[in-house]
Amino acid sequence: CTSSPQTRKIRRWEHADRIDMMTKLLDSKPDSMLIRKQTVEHPFGTIKFWMGATHLLTRGFKGVSTEMNLHVLAYNLKRMISIFGVSGLIKEMMTQSF
Repeated sequence: CTSSPQTRKIRRWEHADRIDMMTKLLDSKPDSMLIRKQTVEHPFGTIKFWMGATHLLTRGFKGVSTEMNLHVLAYNLKRMISIFGVSGLIKEMMTQSF
């Protein structure tokens, strides 16, 4: 396009095509982010609220991973109790074979 003797190089990230594909997908389905917020981000917001919106109490990957696993386990148990009730949850757990 230019008369300059120097050549120009356009650099593109190797995974830019994936970002372009996701942008097109989000443009074609504008409600998808709303659905994501309702289903995925609610547990994290709840856990953060329980923690008092503070930092994790442990350090290191293993400690933080264990702490987050305990938070997620507590969230899931509380959710199952709200769905089945205490006696219903116990009954469901007794009928499951592991």
